[in-house]
Order: sequence, then structure tokens, then C-alpha cells
Amino acid sequence: MFEKVVPVNRDRHASKKIREITSFGFASKFHIAYVTMHEFARAAAVYPIVFLEDQEKDGFRPVALLGLDTGENLFVGETGKWEATYVPAIIRRYPFALANTDQEGQFTICIDEGSELVSDTEGAAMFDHNGEPTQVIENVKRYLSELQQMDALTHEFTKFLAENNMFTPLNMRVRENDRVKNIAGCYVINEERLNNLSDDRFLELRKKRYLPAIYAQLISLAQIERLMTLKEKNNLALLSATPVPGSH
Repeated sequence: MFEKVVPVNRDRHASKKIREITSFGFASKFHIAYVTMHEFARAAAVYPIVFLEDQEKDGFRPVALLGLDTGENLFVGETGKWEATYVPAIIRRYPFALANTDQEGQFTICIDEGSELVSDTEGAAMFDHNGEPTQVIENVKRYLSELQQMDALTHEFTKFLAENNMFTPLNMRVRENDRVKNIAGCYVINEERLNNLSDDRFLELRKKRYLPAIYAQLISLAQIERLMTLKEKNNLALLSATPVPGSH
């Protein structure tokens, strides 16, 4: 998604403007999107939510599955339209991102200069004539700050689940055309272990307000069938669009 990420700078980006997102073509090759636990309720109505091992944070990271194959986003149409009711926050923030600084707990706003959303002529200005940040930057700063806070809380959530042995590998076989595909390499919450928690531990989950996210993740797995249906429709569309050899 990101091509050339650099810190936002008033001198370097004095004349830069940001276009509104009218096409999600930039996300068409991403089959997963990170989601925070605060997004689970809305995301679960559309996408399967699973957990991947996060080497950077030595834990687990929740993601929404957008496709069954690497490089395939089943929710971005040919025109770039996002064909679902909810777009993950990490995709809505594009072309901006947060990067760590040398100071712990401090972050800097970055921008992907390679994005088509960054323009010299069209869109909303990042800085005014005096070199001061416009509302665009202020909105981005607030949005990314909120996302960072949700990310920290999500890390605590997954850390708690891992410490209580709540994760189990997802081993699911789905049929695609004439072959069977194994969905592996990701984890889900083990419902049996959840039901067998002690009363004290279950009350702790409730006090931490983790229960809605846990149940949303479990329910979301039914959306794997949606991915299979979308995949099948895409394959049929490709077949109908492929010319038959020797035909005119």
C-alpha cells in the first residue's frame, strides 16, 4: 500500500494537497487488513476476523480477511469501489501513517508521497500560506492519535488472551472450484477454553470489557462463507470475460 513514506514537513509539503479517496485501488492487492478490537463489532458483520503472530510486538495481531489468496482483495471492485458496508480504519487513514520516534511513546505523522492522493493541484491543502497546518493535518493528527490509542488497548487485549492460552490455530478447509484450499497460519479464540474459564477469570474479561470483542470474533468466522461466495463470483466473471480460442 505504501510506496514512499516520509515524515510530514512544512517545507517539503508546503504546496501539497490531499485528494479525497474516490477509489480504493491502492488496497486491491491486500488480502488482510489490521483491525483494532474497537472495530470488531462492525467488521464482524462483513469479514472473518482472525489473529496473526506479530513478531514486532511478540504477540498476536487481529486482522480482517479480505481475500482467500495473497494479493487478492475481494471487496475492491474493478472501478475501485469498496463493496462492503465497513472499511477498516487502517485503510481509511491512507495516505497517512504514524511512525515511532527516538522518544518512547512519541510518534510522528508520515505521508506516502507515492500515493495518487497526494497532488500539487487538486484537493485540500496541507499547509496554509503562512506555513501553518490546515484542518487537514489537524484532522489526521486527531484520527491517528485515536487509532494509536485503540492499537495500544488492542495489544493489551491480545496479550491477555495469549497469557490465558485462549488462542488456537485455525484449520479450515474450503472448496474452490474442483479443489480444496486449506486456510492456515492464523489463529482464533478457542470457544471451549472460553467456556471453561473460572468464574473469576471470566469476570475479569467482563470488567476489562473484552467480551463484546471476543464474541464478535467468534461470530465473524461465519463470514468465511462470504469470501468463498465472492471468490466464486469473481472466478465466474473471469471465465465469462475470457475469449474462447478460435472464436471471433
